[in-house]
Amino acid sequence: MDSPIPPPGSHILDAFNTALGVLRSDVLMMASLTERALENAMRGLYSREDEPCARAIADDEEIDDLEIQVDHEGIQALLRFQPVASDLRQVVSTMKLAGNLERVADQAVSIARRARKLNKRPPLDEVALIGPMYEATLGMFQDAMKAFAEGNEELAETLKPRDRQLDEMNRAIGSQITEKMTGAPDRIEAYLALIFVARHLERVGDHAVNMGEDAVYAVAARDIRHTSTAGK
Repeated sequence: MDSPIPPPGSHILDAFNTALGVLRSDVLMMASLTERALENAMRGLYSREDEPCARAIADDEEIDDLEIQVDHEGIQALLRFQPVASDLRQVVSTMKLAGNLERVADQAVSIARRARKLNKRPPLDEVALIGPMYEATLGMFQDAMKAFAEGNEELAETLKPRDRQLDEMNRAIGSQITEKMTGAPDRIEAYLALIFVARHLERVGDHAVNMGEDAVYAVAARDIRHTSTAGK
């Protein structure tokens, strides 16, 4: 029996799906490395060990290389297949996601560098204040990636109100640590480093929101960047 003749253009569709699969696979690898870098940076802060910090910094080069690779693959897909509608959104959103992941990795590097400086100084009890904020930040990052990978609009739309909570945590930590400075002028530099760690985590939350917005755009062609989420 002869093999059925494929419909016109089906081989082009198959090739595009393969290219999109490679693109998504690379960005998910990038996400995995970025999450690992963030976890290592914070592990170095908590454990007062420089080795996890060094691993976080080392991962940044591979993450940068992957971003360049994703951009190249995305541009090639746009030029070769000239996708429209949902296919175009998938390519563009994946490329934008890679940019946000690279920026999260940069925040992880900044945390790792500040942690190494703190490791050279006497321990600060106030490091414990960072814990809940880090857990909230990591949860946002993981949910942003899950929303993108699964096309989960509802999960993506939880990120903006969670980011407002993260902003409040950052402000509260800054206020508490600033108050501590007045009674320990010899530790001001260390306290400032800790304040900056909280700010870096807050920036990770911002990028997680961006990633969630890209997920919604890819799935539903909705731009929720300036949508009010009051009451959610």
